[in-house]
Amino acid sequence: MREDKQLLMLTHLSQLLDLMTGIGGFIVPLILWLTQKDKVLGMDAHGKMILNFQISIFIYSILAIPLILLFGIGILLLFGIGIIAIVFPILNAIKVSNGEIPSYPLSIQILK
Repeated sequence: MREDKQLLMLTHLSQLLDLMTGIGGFIVPLILWLTQKDKVLGMDAHGKMILNFQISIFIYSILAIPLILLFGIGILLLFGIGIIAIVFPILNAIKVSNGEIPSYPLSIQILK
């Protein structure tokens, strides 16, 4: 196995493709994880962490939609989810480049 911080950092930043494509932020990390998890040191853990975060963001967004009808709370939740979905991939890419362990709060552990 080889150590490749740039690929790990790119994997975290690839989540931002959701802003342009809508679903690329899930597909690209999934493909990188599936193809590189046995070749790059730490890719298995980072890939699972990213996919758990992406699935969690999707679940929280779906749950927030009905709350729009209740006093508009869902709009605030969707705004907060959007901010979290932009900020944490960037912060974790910086952490990976510095050799630190990234973390995604509020992430449901689906893939273990």
